Amino acid sequence: MTAAPETHYTRSVDGTNLAYQMSGDGPLNVLFVHVAPPIDLLSEDPGFVRVRRRLETFSRTLWFDHRGMGASEGDLRDSTAGDIFDADLTAVLDAVGFRRAALVAEATSGGRAIHFAATHRERVNALVLVNTFAHYVREDDYPWGYPPEALDRFVASLREGSGTDAALEIVAPSRVADQRFRAWFARSVRFRGGPDQIADLLRANVRTDGRALLPSISVRTLVLHREGDRFAQLGAGRYLAEHIPNAQFVVLPGDDHLFFVDDTDALVDEIEEFLTGARSGSEGDVLTMTVLFTDIVASTEHQTRVGPREWSRLTDHHDAMIRAALSRHRGHEVKTTGDGFLAAFDATGRALRCAADIVAGAKDLGLDLRAGVHTGEVEVRGDDVAGLAVTIAKRVCDLADPGQVLVGETVRSNTVGAGIQFDDRGEHHLKGVPGTWRLYSVDG
Repeated sequence: MTAAPETHYTRSVDGTNLAYQMSGDGPLNVLFVHVAPPIDLLSEDPGFVRVRRRLETFSRTLWFDHRGMGASEGDLRDSTAGDIFDADLTAVLDAVGFRRAALVAEATSGGRAIHFAATHRERVNALVLVNTFAHYVREDDYPWGYPPEALDRFVASLREGSGTDAALEIVAPSRVADQRFRAWFARSVRFRGGPDQIADLLRANVRTDGRALLPSISVRTLVLHREGDRFAQLGAGRYLAEHIPNAQFVVLPGDDHLFFVDDTDALVDEIEEFLTGARSGSEGDVLTMTVLFTDIVASTEHQTRVGPREWSRLTDHHDAMIRAALSRHRGHEVKTTGDGFLAAFDATGRALRCAADIVAGAKDLGLDLRAGVHTGEVEVRGDDVAGLAVTIAKRVCDLADPGQVLVGETVRSNTVGAGIQFDDRGEHHLKGVPGTWRLYSVDG
């Protein structure tokens, strides 16, 4: 994983120590006001690393922990107060020498950023609001947010689920099957604050009402909102754009609320074009790699048969077995995919031997695995990989029989002379991939 920027401290006007990080050396100054996780955990997520690295290409980006969160001192609940939050923002801007900056705010930080942009316009030269709102309690003339009578129930449910991954269904539905992300997310929630603090903070954030300030915002403003956001309704974002003078409004596809989840390139493309007037493009480093997908066959039926406790034990052994095989064959674990793994190798032969070891190891555990391997150009995005080669490897895996390692012609031709035997399995169509593909099973 790409190393996190160094964490520094500055003092707010009342002496509270605030933690901040700086990244990038581009020509623009950007202050990114995020809600969570704390800055020392953010760089553990490949999606965030992708956002940070792209922002670095055109800006110097300042990140900080709100008071009471992560490495910053103070009470988290104080960060909702306008004057206190404004003083904290001013302190971190002064600490890095930003006389003025573009202010990017996401989620429940939107109301506080609106207050700062309206009352400290000499420090802000542009405003970007991402998946946020000015107010989030329904009223007769404002149909977005929580009904007043339901707010207490929602806050209580948040308190009960505090410190767990319970909120993922709402804030990051595209990542609910990623067990590693779920564990990381739960840990990040615990580092943000205690149950009562988080509940009180949410209540204060949604009750904050910045609607009266919107017409007074004089800096150019971009409002970005994901169409299916399950936490902050699209209408709340549209309301911002309609009431901030000359604001631009862009609807992004997707259902995720977290800014660093789903198609982060689409989000940063819009921010970059708004702030610089151009898009540099989202392509990452393109390398030739061998990609391996694995999948547990009939996992749902197996889980039903053995019960949740035994299934949990089996999958723990399955994950440990695969990680040990990847270590032996110098493979790189990219991510888990529900019932399987995505891994990458810089040598095709090692990938095939690793796949064979994994399939054999699964049988020893009483599991049937299938595996698909493909070699091609892969776009590296932080710790993630993308591109047609990844799609082909997944489609090949889907066609493999239980206990089988299936490959295409490219893999077979790359291992001529390596002593690996293949059986011709005929031509197949791969869903979403043009043409027909001749596939081979690895023998033995």
